[in-house]
This record gives sequence, structure tokens and C-alpha cells, in this order.
Amino acid sequence: MDRRNFISSAAAGLVAAGMGISCAPGARKPRIPKTHPQTAQAGIGDIRSVLLHLGNNMWCDYPSAQMGEDMEQAIKSLKKKPDLHLICSDELWRRATDRAAERGINMVVIDLGEGLFYPSHPELAIEGTWSIEKMRTEIDRLNSLGIEVIPKLNFSTTHNGWMGDYTHMVSSKPYYRMCEEVISDVMEIFGHPRFFHIGCDEETADFQQKQGYKYICIRQDDYWWKDLYHLVDTIEGHGARPWMWSDHFWYHEDFVKRCPKSVIQQNWFYDSAYGGFDLEKNFTSDRIRLESFLKLDEAGFDQVPCSTNWVGGKRRAEGLGADDVIGGLVPFCREHISKDHLLGFMMAPWDPTDNEKHIQHTISGIDLFADALAG
Repeated sequence: MDRRNFISSAAAGLVAAGMGISCAPGARKPRIPKTHPQTAQAGIGDIRSVLLHLGNNMWCDYPSAQMGEDMEQAIKSLKKKPDLHLICSDELWRRATDRAAERGINMVVIDLGEGLFYPSHPELAIEGTWSIEKMRTEIDRLNSLGIEVIPKLNFSTTHNGWMGDYTHMVSSKPYYRMCEEVISDVMEIFGHPRFFHIGCDEETADFQQKQGYKYICIRQDDYWWKDLYHLVDTIEGHGARPWMWSDHFWYHEDFVKRCPKSVIQQNWFYDSAYGGFDLEKNFTSDRIRLESFLKLDEAGFDQVPCSTNWVGGKRRAEGLGADDVIGGLVPFCREHISKDHLLGFMMAPWDPTDNEKHIQHTISGIDLFADALAG
């Protein structure tokens, strides 16, 4: 099936799923019906958030035009292939979110990617993409369980496969316009949430090369900052507060001076090198990440620290798990980050909700997180 027919099929599927609008190529941009603000709100200082993935094309290449119009043929040569069907089971998604509510989680951050229909860019939809109505129904359901729902779109060039052809237009005028339009769509669909996660992690050529990407693209120095400011200004123009991963801070001394304090920082520590949480003993490559919690606090940034039960490379090689990490992160950050700047915590299991193994891992992460917060 060629790319144009594939997009048309995905659009038709969305109409059948209840969009009630035409989103075929060349159609007029449909209006987003007005919605009410969300009815659940996590307390500042008591954010208990879990990251869940609706889309999964944040870890893939996207084929160039030269690779042909037939999408299935075009992606065959790629090591990191984009999904052409949404990797999410409604039943398993509900099991994970219901468990989150049972354990006192008060916020879910949804990594959207290709998982949500954007009226301004229907070409980004794939088979199974959620309609606006489906997303709003789920937001209402989660709100009724006491869970605030925050959108996340990753604008890092390492995690932007969900953008389709726009992955090859980074920093251009069409790219800027696309970013503005999908942000506007999401703000409307989510009832103008107070936070918007923009990702922006792991944007290095070395990381993309190790992942096996065919198309390597990064922004550096002023180019990176110009694009970040564009995202920040766009989101703040909608009345929301930007939220980002803190990777860039680790290796750039100018971050403290250049990044607006309005941007919530999400430093993450997974203890992949086994240094632990004692700064007097940890002299591994992970130390810089651990120190960053203190330095970001000293610089006056608000933070939502993040950890995981995902098993990284070193732990995987040694046949070990990562269930111990979140239990160390919470007390460390409570001790070293001032109450004025510690907004709460996040757990990121880093699995899709597509099969029993993944859902059990996600639920285990939720349980470990809840236990750590109560400890």
C-alpha cells in the first residue's frame, strides 16, 4: 500500500471510530469541538505521576522520500522501523490506569506521538490512532478517578519519528508551523492543561548512531536554544507551563542562564552504572545525573524527578532488575531538593500497553512507585 492510500485508510478508520469528520488528504481542517477544563488536579508538591505511552514512534527512523512511496517497502531497510499500527490495547491501558488510581497516583503523563489524531495534520495518523472523542472520553474517565492528564509530545530529534516527513525538516519554517499547530490541537483536545511535556532528551549524534538510525539529525548551540524557545513560547502562549527532560543540563554550563525558570525540569536517574545514591561514594558515569538534582535546585528550577523499573544495558547484561531504583530516588530527592522546588515525582516503566508481559511490568512499576512515596 502506498503512503497516500495508507493515510487515507487511517483517516477512514478514524471516521469509523467516531471522529464524525473527514480527515482525508486535501480535506478542510476540521474544528475541534469546545471542551471543559479537566476536573482533577494534582497538588503542587504532591505530584505522583506515571508516564504511559500511547504512541511508540519515538524510537524509530522515518523513511526519506527517496526510499519510495510504499511505506511498507520504504521501511524495510531501517533498523528502527516506525509502527504502522498503534501499539496499545484498550483493555491493558485500562488495567494500568485503574491500578494507578488504586495506588493513589494523581497524574498520568501520556506520551502521545502518533497515538492521537491531530486535525491540523491528519497525515500523522496511523491505523488505530485515537480519535479526539476517544481521548476526551478517557480524560474524563481518568479525571473521575482523581487523575490529572498531562500531554507529552517529544520534540527531540532522537524521538520524533511520530512527525513523519517533518523529521527531515527540523528547524525549517514548515517544521515550526507544524509544531505550533499540533501543540494547539493538543491544548484544545486536553481542555487546556496547565502543563505540557516537550521531551527534548537524548539529542546527540552518538546516541542516534548507537541506536542504528539511518538519518542522524541534531541541533547544537544556538540552533538548539532557538528551537527550545519556540516551543516554550508556543506553549506559554496557550497558558500552559512547559515541562522537559533535563539531559541538556548535564553537559552544558550555559543551561542555567539560558533556560527559562518557567520550564519544569525532569532530571532522571536510573542508576545504570550502580553508583547508588551516596554522593560520597558514587564516582561512576551516573554521578553527573545525581548531582544535577542538587544543581538544578540551587539554580532555582522546579523539578519533578523521574526514575524507572526499566532494566538498562548494564543491569540487563548482568541479569539484574531495576526494582530498587525508585526506592532510592524518592528519599534522596526529598532530602536534597527544597520543598519550594520539589513539585513531585514521576515513574516511567518505559513499556507499551500491548501485551501481558509489558502490562505486568508497568503495574509493578506503579506499585514500586506508590510504595516508595509511602515510605
